[in-house]
Amino acid sequence: MKRHVKTATQVTGLALTLGLVGSAVANETLDVVTDPSFVPFEMMDQESGEMVGFDMDIIAAVAERAGFDYELETMDFNGIIPAVQTGNVDVAIAGITITEERAEIVDFSDPYYDSGLKILVRADEEGIEEIEDLEGKTVATKVGSTSYDYLQENLGDNAEITPYPGSSDMYMALLGGSADAVFYDAPNVSYFAQTRGEGRAKVVGPLYEGQQYGIVFVKGSEWVEPTNEALAEMREDGTYDEIHEKWFGSDSDE
Repeated sequence: MKRHVKTATQVTGLALTLGLVGSAVANETLDVVTDPSFVPFEMMDQESGEMVGFDMDIIAAVAERAGFDYELETMDFNGIIPAVQTGNVDVAIAGITITEERAEIVDFSDPYYDSGLKILVRADEEGIEEIEDLEGKTVATKVGSTSYDYLQENLGDNAEITPYPGSSDMYMALLGGSADAVFYDAPNVSYFAQTRGEGRAKVVGPLYEGQQYGIVFVKGSEWVEPTNEALAEMREDGTYDEIHEKWFGSDSDE
């Protein structure tokens, strides 16, 4: 799916007065990719057919301030980093954790969201409270995610680790009994537990592996610094807090 999204490029009244409309320089248009199923960061609005969410509001505000327009497309999370690395797209925003390994092949903006990993189980589950309790269990997570890497490093062959292509797939596996637990990004599992999973699933245990999300760019991109400046401005003038409150509530100090 590809959808054309452009930020507003305005011509001031002064430029109109001076007859400079013909010489106005249009913003550069970048290809931005996201994951269509990482709620509430990015998700499809079923009524409008548009992508909405925390990340969608962040990238719109950043683009406006940094001075670029963009076209938005979606793909499975597992393909996002390779797409940026090869230059098939210019930018990615999809709740992407900043890691040293990823930073070797793409550039990251400054962090814009603090996160971590959490365990989600069925509401009637009493035997799972922490990562050690997942030994011998079937654990659902997402393909290409840091949660999958964490499970491999800490449980390895001691658990049946099943990566799914989409968030909804792993939650369906949990509720349907195909998985004993989901291990994934804290804001996503918490959002599910409070919405579609209310009364059927619960979050347990501590926050694992504190993480930070960043906006991803092709190596050497000229747009990293303007993006960092835009993010800093958004925090200073309250725009970030407004967007955060819209999707997560009033406390933006994750």
